[in-house]
Amino acid sequence: MTTTAPTTKVNVEEVASNRKRGGDIRITLSPRTVGCASGFGGTLRLAAGEYVTEHLHPYSEEFLHVVAGELSITLDDEAVALRPGDSVLVPIGVRHRLVNTGQETAQVVFHLSPLAPRPELGHVDTEAPLHDGGANPDVGGPR
Repeated sequence: MTTTAPTTKVNVEEVASNRKRGGDIRITLSPRTVGCASGFGGTLRLAAGEYVTEHLHPYSEEFLHVVAGELSITLDDEAVALRPGDSVLVPIGVRHRLVNTGQETAQVVFHLSPLAPRPELGHVDTEAPLHDGGANPDVGGPR
C-alpha cells in the first residue's frame, strides 16, 4: 500500500498579509497552512520607517533572521541593531518591538516555538495595534 505525504510547501504569495501590528507579516508554515504541531513561521517585510508594535509571546521563543535591510529590535527596553545575516532569539515573555531604521525595505524570516495552548493565548499586545482586523498572525491566514 502506498501513501502520499501531504503537501507541506507554501509560497509566501499564497497566504494572506497581516498588517494589524505593522509591516507585512505572512505566516507560511503553521497548523492552519500545513498541519504542523510544534511551532509556526513566516516572513516580515518592513518599509523604511515602518515598525511592528511591541508585543510578547507568553509560551513561545521567537527566532528572527534578517535577510535584508537595517533594523533595531527592542528587547525589554534594550535596543539591538540588526543587519543582513544577523539572527536574534527573543526569549519567552520578553517584550519586543522591531523598527526598520534603514532606507530600504527590510526582510525578516521568523519562527516561533512551541505553540501556545490556544492561538489567542500566543500573542500579547503591549502597544496598541496599528490597524483593526486582519488574520491572526499566530496561526496564519487562509490559503
